[in-house]
Amino acid sequence: MTIHTRRGRYYEEMITGDIFRHEPGRTITEADNVQFCSMTLNTQTLHLDAVKSAESEFGQRLVNSLLTLGIVCSIGVPDLTQKTTIANLGFEKITFPAPVFIGDTLYCETEIGPKRPSASRPGQGIVTLEHRGLNQDGALVCRAVRNALVRFLPEDEKTP
Repeated sequence: MTIHTRRGRYYEEMITGDIFRHEPGRTITEADNVQFCSMTLNTQTLHLDAVKSAESEFGQRLVNSLLTLGIVCSIGVPDLTQKTTIANLGFEKITFPAPVFIGDTLYCETEIGPKRPSASRPGQGIVTLEHRGLNQDGALVCRAVRNALVRFLPEDEKTP
C-alpha cells in the first residue's frame, strides 16, 4: 500500500516557462467583500455602498483589490507551494487591469519565472512566480509577480 500526501512543487520541479492553470475558481460573494473590508478596516464607499457605487463609472460595487490579490495568489497553493515553500519574499509588481465585481468568479494561472539557488540557505532556492487572475470571461483582472523561497527536493524523494 502507498500513502499519498498532497503537496506543492519543490524547487527542481518548478521549470521556468511552465504554466499551471489552477482549479477550482472562486466566486466572490457580497459576504466575502463585506467581511474582508470589515476585517481590514477599509470603509471605501466603492466597496460597501451599493447606492453610491451605482453612481460611479462602474455602476456597481467593486471587490476590494486586496481580496482579489489574496484569492488569485492563493488558488495555486495546492499545485505549487503547499508544504514546499518556506517564505514569500516579496512582490515585484502588482496590477489590476480590470475591475472585479460581486458575483465574478476568479481563476488563476501561474507561470514559473527565473529561479536560482539561495546563496545563504543551502537546500533552498528563490523562484519567481507570475500569478495571473482571470474572471469568468477570461479578462485579466490581476497580475502579481512575486519571489518565493522554496525547498529543494529531499534526498529520499530523488530518483536514482
